[in-house]
Amino acid sequence: MTPVSVVGIGADGWAGLADAARAELVAADVVVGSARQLALLPASVASERVPYPSPLVAGLPGLLDAHAGRAVAVLASGDPMFFGVGATLARLLGPDRLRVLPHVSSATLACARLGWAAEEVETVSLVGRPLAALTAALAPGRRVLVLSAGADTPALVAALLTERGYGASRVTVFGDLGAATESRRDGTAADWPAGETPPALNVVAVSCTDVPSAVPLGRVPGLPDEVYESDGQLTKQEVRAVTLAKLAPLPGELLWDVGAGSGSVAVEWLRAHPSCRAVAVERDPVRADRVRHNADALGVPRLRVVTGAAPGALGGLPAPAAVFVGGGVTGAGVVETCWDALAPGGRLVANAVTVESEAVLAGWHARLGGDLVRLSVQRASPVGGFTGWRPLMPVTIWTARKEREQ
Repeated sequence: MTPVSVVGIGADGWAGLADAARAELVAADVVVGSARQLALLPASVASERVPYPSPLVAGLPGLLDAHAGRAVAVLASGDPMFFGVGATLARLLGPDRLRVLPHVSSATLACARLGWAAEEVETVSLVGRPLAALTAALAPGRRVLVLSAGADTPALVAALLTERGYGASRVTVFGDLGAATESRRDGTAADWPAGETPPALNVVAVSCTDVPSAVPLGRVPGLPDEVYESDGQLTKQEVRAVTLAKLAPLPGELLWDVGAGSGSVAVEWLRAHPSCRAVAVERDPVRADRVRHNADALGVPRLRVVTGAAPGALGGLPAPAAVFVGGGVTGAGVVETCWDALAPGGRLVANAVTVESEAVLAGWHARLGGDLVRLSVQRASPVGGFTGWRPLMPVTIWTARKEREQ
């Protein structure tokens, strides 16, 4: 089959392209790109010009089918494989059907302008993603690059930083990086002018300050209970840390959080790595909304929330690498369905706080093995003018791993 060329192009347009990239575009029968990108090509590129479909991902298969058998070149901003359409096409067509000619990414250019070591910078794309995705990257002393969705992104980023206690952070907005019209605006998040309109093609660089009003949240499991909105259905901090250790999240893996409550286990699974995925299943609509709120507030808006009761609500979900049953252990068919859905090598962790649910876990332990742990936590609290220990309800944790196929 005819390979598809993916050509990275910068804000400097045709002048910034290497000879190989220019030749690829001249030889193409069809060039696909955004209106802005297509306008950067000179008249010497006589190929048919086709705008990106909208929505992009859903429309690409049909567009490519419509031009089957023709030489197709797709324009991408900067490096096509860095938050770009090249990665989407690789998933869609397979890497063997692509010829990728990358350009310098806007993130690389921004680091060059600032003198930042690129390997020490976290990059967050807000193109087609919620603003809340930035929250997880914020920490004192960290440098973050934000790939903007448009001209309004810098003001939104500044407002979020200020809301999260990072108002004193240094913010730099680069517009049209690499072009003759390149611009730069420096300031702090708290003082950023809300009415200012930068170029639509911009990158936001953030240097997070260490200020008393910012409460940094660690990346390891066991966030403070108070960072979650909850009606009491919350896996407590110490138990949550042990539970996540048993679940053992790995990059790219999918978790089912069944009986999610406040969603804390799914949220901290997602915070373990940007590529981790999770589905929170909660039968109570009010709690399901609360799970969404907690996911946004803690920087993982990619959490998928399914409102419905297990096991029925689990039908049709992709196979998980790990399952946490935090509620509904005694429900008919819940543990069976979760275990059957697990991929080989997957882990199932279930918590129990009642005698009845403990009995269910003891039965599953006798049947499938694994390990049982009973966790008792006591917290210090005032007793008159003194301090005493107040115990939380003991929690029994059952963990089992499904054997890999030989």
